[in-house]
Amino acid sequence: MGVGQQNTNRQDNGNEDWDTLKGDVGDLAGAAVERSRYFIDSAREQATDYVDRRKDDVAQSVADFATSLRESTRSFDERPNIRAVVDTAAEGLEHLADSIRERTFADFFNEFEDVVRRRPATVAAVSVAVGFLAARFIKSTAEDLRYDRVNTSPAQSRQVHARQAQRPRTQSGS
Repeated sequence: MGVGQQNTNRQDNGNEDWDTLKGDVGDLAGAAVERSRYFIDSAREQATDYVDRRKDDVAQSVADFATSLRESTRSFDERPNIRAVVDTAAEGLEHLADSIRERTFADFFNEFEDVVRRRPATVAAVSVAVGFLAARFIKSTAEDLRYDRVNTSPAQSRQVHARQAQRPRTQSGS
């Protein structure tokens, strides 16, 4: 066997190894893509289930608020105009609760997306306003906390911490 034949055999073996390696990498990439799709689908399903459960809780809270609003109209027996306004508001809240129960998360998301597309300037203005209000709230809360720390004596501070430690903690969400 000559030198030229040995080089050709090495190149053929190198090309075969390269092709095998490319095939193995392709198979691994395919498996990774399949697993990631499964993971994404599973995460989406879990998120949707969670939102649907929370959606029912929100709908029930709105319905409960409407009921308490209706019950509060008993004190307006002498003022039928006020009672009519409150009854109308309670009825609107009941319709809202029913609407929340009937719709899916996708329906809410699609509706929100439509509003954003139709009125981007309004959405931007509302976003800026909400951001401004959130910043003001955070700033005032921080100032209140600083004021409380400065104006409480160490003994009062220990009492506050002791009372907070004794309070039972409630779990949020489920």
